[in-house]
Amino acid sequence: MVNRKELDPGSSPRAAFGAHLRRLREDRGWNQEELAEKLAYSGQHISAVETSRKPPTLPFSRKADLVFGITGSADSLEREWRDMRHGSLLEGFPEYVGHEGRAVEIRLFEIGIIPGLLQTPDYARVLANSAVRRGAITPEQADERVSFLAERQAALVRHQPPMMFVTMDESCLRRPVGGSSVMAAQLERLVEFAELPNTVLQVAPFEIGARRTFDLPVNLLTLPDRSVICYAESQAQGHLDRESTSVMPMLTAYHQLQAEALSQASSVTMISQL
Repeated sequence: MVNRKELDPGSSPRAAFGAHLRRLREDRGWNQEELAEKLAYSGQHISAVETSRKPPTLPFSRKADLVFGITGSADSLEREWRDMRHGSLLEGFPEYVGHEGRAVEIRLFEIGIIPGLLQTPDYARVLANSAVRRGAITPEQADERVSFLAERQAALVRHQPPMMFVTMDESCLRRPVGGSSVMAAQLERLVEFAELPNTVLQVAPFEIGARRTFDLPVNLLTLPDRSVICYAESQAQGHLDRESTSVMPMLTAYHQLQAEALSQASSVTMISQL
């Protein structure tokens, strides 16, 4: 214990994770090398995670839970990892993402920025870095936000992918993010998305005016049991709703918006011209 570094779990979520890992290890009488061998990692890696010099990952957390025999328990490292990852997300959104990964239909409406599930890594990185410059999130949270988005996108590439309906306000296309090269690649990504067999992409043009049915972003999910849930958010708060009396009017409004929006062919033409 000559080189043992004292930990301060209260200094950051990453430090709390490291202290938790050390406690679990020491409770079992293992040194770092012994735990490393069980996890197929190096002793240096274990030390770096415990002292918060290296962030934990989901695979690492799951492996550790198996080795410690705490998978699914209240003491789970994976549970703590998810809490840490979701710390910078709005209320209700982590739960929404859990449903998103198994939805059979996804309906999205967005204003001002390209919907997250359609963002390129460079576009997402520009938005995350902008939040860092404003002091809204830390650089570590920016990295987590970008990687978390990539995980959400990957979860939709499955044997039976969901049907995706995306309607975006024209402002999503007109607002420059990251310069011409980033925007060109992002717009090309939208065209590629529209060509997929399980997608419908529409632009709600400025000229529909007051006929636009939403003033805030809206996400609607149809789950395997055909129930529908809605997630909507403002600048500072998110809300997940399962009550059919409030969700079904949102679904109706989404259909009304689709009727006012450009067809997919016309939407792709607009995107290609931009």
